[in-house]
Amino acid sequence: MTLKAIVAMDPNGAIGRDGGLPWHYPADLRFFKRTTRGNTVVMGRRTWASIGRPLPDRLNIVLTRRGLEGVAEAAPGEGSGATETAARANREELTGTGVIAVASADDALRAHAEHGRGDLYVIGGAQVYAAFARRVDEWIVTRIPEAVADADTFLPDSLFAGFERYRSEEIGDGLVVDFLRRA
Repeated sequence: MTLKAIVAMDPNGAIGRDGGLPWHYPADLRFFKRTTRGNTVVMGRRTWASIGRPLPDRLNIVLTRRGLEGVAEAAPGEGSGATETAARANREELTGTGVIAVASADDALRAHAEHGRGDLYVIGGAQVYAAFARRVDEWIVTRIPEAVADADTFLPDSLFAGFERYRSEEIGDGLVVDFLRRA
């Protein structure tokens, strides 16, 4: 298993605004889907809420201190009867949806080892990227060309310290993706 972090960011390190993406690039969405499909994704509760549903063809792990209450509230059509306690007290699953809520990065790694498939992709937000920073093997960074003036969520450059670009790919819509791995 390789632990990868995938993110789109502007030249100033902005990754979000008002709980969502501050841009819409169909090419980036297609790239994200193609790259993460068939794997496991881990995200924070706010990223989960902004997506609003499980990403199909992926195990969805939600990192949250609120347990499934916070996750189920964000899942359309899911009520309290749709949850069950898993064997571990610190992990819960939203039955039949491919969603597991965990309380820590270590719990997310265990859930992936037990139930995941393929690689583990960290997909946000900023606090979740920071929680996995020391463990990330590879960053996949879509470079958004325009700066977002009213962005409110940023990634610090320090997250990329010790990484070097080994490949770049043009994906359309004027976007370039950089692939970084530990130096």
